[in-house]
Amino acid sequence: QVQLGESGGGLVQAGGSLKLSCTASGKVASVNKMGWYRQAPGKQRELVPTITGGGTTTYQEVVKGRFTISRANGKNTVHLQMNSLKPEDTAVYYCITVVRNYRTLVLDEHWGQGTQVTVSS
Repeated sequence: QVQLGESGGGLVQAGGSLKLSCTASGKVASVNKMGWYRQAPGKQRELVPTITGGGTTTYQEVVKGRFTISRANGKNTVHLQMNSLKPEDTAVYYCITVVRNYRTLVLDEHWGQGTQVTVSS
């Protein structure tokens, strides 16, 4: 059973910074990809950034140049450094990981509980 532990959300003023972290625990064959989605009130969940096992990153246009995703700790921990935050970045941020099941070798997707990020104007 894969579990994701998230931390780092909170309240910050516009222009400030926050760093989110997410650690995947449990037995897996490999971690294929990790990333973050976010969902603001009344809006659909949207992908923010992802990072593959090889380190390839993908960012939504609205966060490019402000957010940086990185992996550490044997690649099972992902960080999201968020700078120059804007009120429109306010949302619940969910960590996601795609792992290869150690028994079936099938790719499974797992989600964290979510952490609230609130940016005040």
